[in-house]
Amino acid sequence: MNLPFIKMNGAGNDFILIDNRTLHLRFTPHEIAHLCHRKLGIGADGLMTLDTPQANEDFVMHYYNADGSQASMCGNGGRCIAMFAHLLGFGQAITFLASDGMHHAEIIQWDNNRMQGIVKLGMQPVVVADITTTPHGTYLNTGVPHCVKWVEDIDNIDVKAEGRRIRNEAIFAPEGTNVDFIEADGSGNLRIRTYERGVEDETWACGTGVTAAAIVANTHSLMAVGGNFMVDWDTPTPDTIEHITLTGPVEVNFKGEWTYLAPTTI
Repeated sequence: MNLPFIKMNGAGNDFILIDNRTLHLRFTPHEIAHLCHRKLGIGADGLMTLDTPQANEDFVMHYYNADGSQASMCGNGGRCIAMFAHLLGFGQAITFLASDGMHHAEIIQWDNNRMQGIVKLGMQPVVVADITTTPHGTYLNTGVPHCVKWVEDIDNIDVKAEGRRIRNEAIFAPEGTNVDFIEADGSGNLRIRTYERGVEDETWACGTGVTAAAIVANTHSLMAVGGNFMVDWDTPTPDTIEHITLTGPVEVNFKGEWTYLAPTTI
């Protein structure tokens, strides 16, 4: 069969998106890894399916890393799938269910000629007691685990090598962690580079990583390799950081069809 898809990116963090509401397809890790392969497949940091809602949400989001593993959340993926839903006719206020819970998104801007826009995504609360200091950086969960490390001269950090080393440290076993390297740029912005588990490489941006870094550095404006972000939240209580929002760019790369030879229906 021919599998219709759309390729999108959030600040260079790129994804394959599939409207699965009528297809009801289930992909094996091998199939996902093949589709995301940059030489043999479409090429992406991850794959998402937009699935039939379970209750009052608009849809269910399933997110898979480039290696085929499933993740509980992806911030840029969530912003991209919200825009995908908007293009499918869902309107400008989107509610969807991900593995880490319910999310609300707002389409702030969309240019239909350039196929570019801005999306604000609500993230899950962060438990203050779960923010811990480790020998490798500050560890917290913003939908997926992150270790945030302050560095000097961020341009010359070997993100892939150093990120892989920290990602696999015993203290983060068995799941491992994403690793974010941050540096203040002297003008009120925070620069960030991220190593993502599941991709096992540096990505141009990571929404949950940007969120984690903003909280650790107590700042709102961040500059990733692929674009700029704003992160906002309510005044923290002793227990939680609530109403966290992640705002940044989204664009459509292209649409296409993939010849999918062995579909498995749910």
